[in-house]
Amino acid sequence: MPESTDSRFTRRVGLFTIGTLVSRLLGLVRESVFAYLFGAGMATDAFNVAFRIPNFLRDVFAESALSAAFVPAFVDSLNREDRQRTWRFASSIATVLGLALLLIVVLGIIFAPQVVRVVALGFADEPAKFNLTVALTRIMFPFLLFVALAAWAMGILNACGTFFTPAVAPAAFNIFSALVPLLAYGWLRSRGVNPIAGMAWGVTIGALAQFLIQLPALAAHGFRFRPVLDLKDERLRRVFTRWTPVVLGFASWQVSALVNTFLLAFLPEGSVTWVNYAYRIQHLPAGLFGAAIGTVALAEFSHAATAAAASVRQRFRHAMGLVSVLTLPAAMILVALAVPVVRLVYQHGRFTTMDTAFTAQALALYSLGIWAAAAARNCAAGFFSLGDTRTPALAAAGSVALNIALNLLLMRRIGFLSFPLVTSLTQLAYFAVLFGLLRRRTGGLEGRAVVSVAVRALVAALVAAAGALLVALGFENLFSLRPLWSRLLQVTLAGGLGLIIFYLTALALHLDEVRAAFRDLIHSGKTPA
Repeated sequence: MPESTDSRFTRRVGLFTIGTLVSRLLGLVRESVFAYLFGAGMATDAFNVAFRIPNFLRDVFAESALSAAFVPAFVDSLNREDRQRTWRFASSIATVLGLALLLIVVLGIIFAPQVVRVVALGFADEPAKFNLTVALTRIMFPFLLFVALAAWAMGILNACGTFFTPAVAPAAFNIFSALVPLLAYGWLRSRGVNPIAGMAWGVTIGALAQFLIQLPALAAHGFRFRPVLDLKDERLRRVFTRWTPVVLGFASWQVSALVNTFLLAFLPEGSVTWVNYAYRIQHLPAGLFGAAIGTVALAEFSHAATAAAASVRQRFRHAMGLVSVLTLPAAMILVALAVPVVRLVYQHGRFTTMDTAFTAQALALYSLGIWAAAAARNCAAGFFSLGDTRTPALAAAGSVALNIALNLLLMRRIGFLSFPLVTSLTQLAYFAVLFGLLRRRTGGLEGRAVVSVAVRALVAALVAAAGALLVALGFENLFSLRPLWSRLLQVTLAGGLGLIIFYLTALALHLDEVRAAFRDLIHSGKTPA
């Protein structure tokens, strides 16, 4: 029996989520190795500044920015042209991207001292730290080329219906980023080289591995790279024309983060830390589900955009249903368990009970925006699939302006809590604007069905959150929370029972999307692609 479009969509979200989860867990291992080998000091400061430079450029030339411009154009070629022309287009993008980034990498290596002087002006007064930062920057600049090619490969594979391999590919980056410094530590030290260089080489080799691990999957689809430099190709020019607004949109979010950090510095000591720690926790469910649905949606919407408008609306409705049934229970349970979760992750050593309380408050407010952030990403994918990258960029710029204005207004009244609260509110506003504009653009998005699913999922999520909170409070009354295992058991039991309550409540509310999503997600674990 052929697989339905909705089931295929959900299964692909499941595959991408599994791959991303594996990568994130290995990322924690990489961070642990980094902390174990190098602790905190001059060398780690130099590494973090050096890595920030190519990592910032990655947001411009790779990841979501490249996918938003490239995937819809590639899907259009895939559906309308013969495979030979489609593969020629893919090779053309890789050739231009590779040559442009190779030039940037060479210039970055040559002018590394000048770049470091701009990015970390304070290091210029400390010759040892400055020289080390320059050396590490030169080692890690090729990371940009390799990670951009990895994003190019991911875009092709996603367009061809393969999601697990590109999602798990960053695991290769994390593995090599951890292994290389471990293996090279003693060897580098014996030769008088700062061992932090092993971490830098691990980053570059890991990015290369992230690209190479996807090549067999590309070959399985029939792709063979042939260098092509045809700057007159209309498809190529269309991709780079669409790329610019996406980059500006991402840049606006970066500006928002920088301004918020600047404003937080005026608040009492600890404010920056509480907000940053809370953001890191909420980013796990937001990144897992939001990124998975958004990535699959971009490919699916792009295919649907070449078909009837009804196909786009149907896939959008299903994607929004997944956003609701996956993110709302995660968000509401995280609100209910904010204190236990923060206590489990951070309350060790000099991190006090007061720090836990303030971080938990920020986490609860951040969590309120998880659904809106994922839903907005879904709407942005709809615009990208239609070849419109300008509208999401303008909406993002407006959201950033609103974010800064509201923080300036509220930070004097509610302090550091204004930042997570305003982030959630502006994400909701960003979604509302994109949804309204996309509905007008497509002639309707089955809004009543979307709202119906979201409301019922929210009710079920609130019931689940109440149940999880009661379990957590009951656990505190029965057991000591001093041992780490006790805290882990509290969060696991309360969160697990909360999810069960959500599932049962959703069924009682006739939320069939939950049953279907559960079935398809379970199936996704059996059929990786």
